[in-house]
Amino acid sequence: MSTTDRRVRETFVELADTLVDDYDVLGFLDLLAHRVVELIDVDACGVVLIDHHGTLNLVAASSEETRMLELSQLQNSEGPCLDTFGTGRRVSMVDLVAGGDERWPRFAPAARGAGFAAVYALPMRLRDAVLGAMNLFGREPGPLADESLALGQALADVATIGILHERTARQHEVVAGQLQSALDSRILVEQAKGVLAERLSISVDDAFALLRGHARSTNSKLRDVAAAVVDGTITDVRRT
Repeated sequence: MSTTDRRVRETFVELADTLVDDYDVLGFLDLLAHRVVELIDVDACGVVLIDHHGTLNLVAASSEETRMLELSQLQNSEGPCLDTFGTGRRVSMVDLVAGGDERWPRFAPAARGAGFAAVYALPMRLRDAVLGAMNLFGREPGPLADESLALGQALADVATIGILHERTARQHEVVAGQLQSALDSRILVEQAKGVLAERLSISVDDAFALLRGHARSTNSKLRDVAAAVVDGTITDVRRT
């Protein structure tokens, strides 16, 4: 078994952990975004999910520039993730220079400004239930290999099943509440990233890496670590 095959298998095992009780939705989705970048020939990944009001929200991003681009996409109500969420189908733009402006006059220039030349949006859906979209970004134009897209969709599907699994035992309102909790947690994590970045004079991406590393090394939820950083309970953040 190759190193890549082993890593793919390990990732699916990690994602399967969402099927147990009391899983950390926010930490799980951040794990998904970073594993996608590790396993697929893309440079960044973002995940958007619908909340209980029917509004798409950013819940995970593999880098700060990706987070800002995804937020811009949602604020302008234009871009691949909205198209994919609306149709439940994959959206691809292999060259944002050649064809992006006509389709997305605001998103395409913003994506190029962030250094991206190609984008792929994969639906997070199970049958008729569409929860959101997973967006893949490349710095070079050109199509992704079919096997890479297939792996990306498989990861998105497993993530969707993991989130919707709660519906087998609970009412839909409970699931929506979990997703809303993840969105609220994201705000707290963003605050903690800013606190660490300022305190340690490091980049926001490095600050987030420290948060994630500390959560893993202490077997804590990402939200709990972020809250402790913001209120000053934790001052020594370690990365494994």
